[in-house]
Amino acid sequence: MAALILSNSVISPTSSLNALTRTTLPQRLTPCPPCCLVPSGTTRSLPRVRAAKKGDEEKPSFSLGDQLLDYIEGGPKLRKWYGAPDQLPRDGGEGPSNEDEEEPVEEEEEGPRDAVLVTDADSETGQLLVLQLILKRIRVRALVRDAKAATAAFGPYVEPVVGDVTDATSLKKALRGVRAVVIPTKVGAVADSTVLKGVEHIVFMSQLAAYRNEGGLAALFKGGARRQAELDEAAVASTGIPYTIVRPGALRDEPGGQQGFQFAQDEPITGTITREDAATICVRALSKPPQQALIFEVSNKKEKSGDWKSIFSELKETSSSYT
Repeated sequence: MAALILSNSVISPTSSLNALTRTTLPQRLTPCPPCCLVPSGTTRSLPRVRAAKKGDEEKPSFSLGDQLLDYIEGGPKLRKWYGAPDQLPRDGGEGPSNEDEEEPVEEEEEGPRDAVLVTDADSETGQLLVLQLILKRIRVRALVRDAKAATAAFGPYVEPVVGDVTDATSLKKALRGVRAVVIPTKVGAVADSTVLKGVEHIVFMSQLAAYRNEGGLAALFKGGARRQAELDEAAVASTGIPYTIVRPGALRDEPGGQQGFQFAQDEPITGTITREDAATICVRALSKPPQQALIFEVSNKKEKSGDWKSIFSELKETSSSYT
């Protein structure tokens, strides 16, 4: 059995700590070989160090057992690993201070910006946008409230980031490596251009057309929502980043892909559109980033369009500022 050799005395590793502290230590201490191990059942308490008074030059004293176990067990390292307080330096000086340590600074993610961020990705429209992007084999970053739920829903095809579009800090984190942002609901902190560093294109699904077409009491009750839609559009335009504003008609929760599309720019459009079709149009808009701005309205029509993608490509960009 491994043992500590103290001159002519032999102390078994299983001896109690009290026995060690009572043993008279000779002037010459012969340490045991490095292979010596203390059984896992051996325990000890941390040393108590009294606070030094002014003018007190005495060095802190540690029991013999503490010093032996520091040598055998690597006491200081173990205390660091398990979160226990460190002993003071053996020379009696003050330990290292953490007051001057600087907090780590988050570095920008290196690599290509090839992801598309969907804000409010756990909303009804947001989920459809994510699915459309997955089908296009586009790298998707999703801003969600529950990362586990997003992973369960979309698997490894989505990079979920927990946060809220109104929180600039979480939004900035979600925008790392992102080239474009798709906003299905509220704009929130996206209006803050300082968090959009590196973003090349914003696609915003506005509800202005739907609210504008309301009449009677509905128009009265939804007047505030219409005003908010106008403010959101203006906020997107104020970022200085190329943007596309898609104004779908009133959204219907029905399967998409069954009808055609009609587009309008110079005059208001009427009609409705399925939520899935509106998501399809927004994803299509990502493939046509404008120089400055592109604003259009869209709704379903009964007959299918022969080549709606070519019609979409003929939409005119807006060179003037948003009004």
